[in-house]
Amino acid sequence: MRSLPAPLLLITDRTQTPRPLVETVAAALEGGCRWVMLREKYLPPDELLALAREIAALTSARGATLSINSDMAAAKALKAGLHLPTGGKPLAARAALGPGALIGQSAHNLQEAEKALDTGADYVTLSPIFASASKPGYGPALGIEGLRKAAARLQIPIVALAGIDAGNAAACLRAGASAVAVMGGVMRADDPAAEVRALLAALEQTAT
Repeated sequence: MRSLPAPLLLITDRTQTPRPLVETVAAALEGGCRWVMLREKYLPPDELLALAREIAALTSARGATLSINSDMAAAKALKAGLHLPTGGKPLAARAALGPGALIGQSAHNLQEAEKALDTGADYVTLSPIFASASKPGYGPALGIEGLRKAAARLQIPIVALAGIDAGNAAACLRAGASAVAVMGGVMRADDPAAEVRALLAALEQTAT
């Protein structure tokens, strides 16, 4: 299995942050975040690419990894990773981006995760692990037990997503996740850097 860039993935949502998104991402990187997914739906391609260039400059300066949600052209232009929605085509993405590209896919149950593995994804985000305002409409939360069952079945890194905070992040890794993803908890935070530090400190509990 391919190793992931970091145990914490920050997924962006400019509609949830009270400050410019670039400032929020910069603060998260200052706090220690080393993997960022730019997920800005409904932006026109040229605006998304411009924003991606700004975020890429920040991640590059910190030695962090940038993934871009859905937009293959932007990922290719910036030599970034690509994250696909459920039903995406990882093999086609790899053909376009090259064998070294980090390609992930969203999954909301075991069957979707297995399909992502079969079609060549490097990792899956599995959600919702817990109830979350950022991931409505995807059925009941899988919970730690659902995450544990998926991790036991799948030979692919799982990024646990939805409702993750400093109080439950370590439990996700102990259940078999390779990383956790956060969105609203950091996007909405008064101090994104402090929120990231708290999450990373919690995740370090699994290494002791």
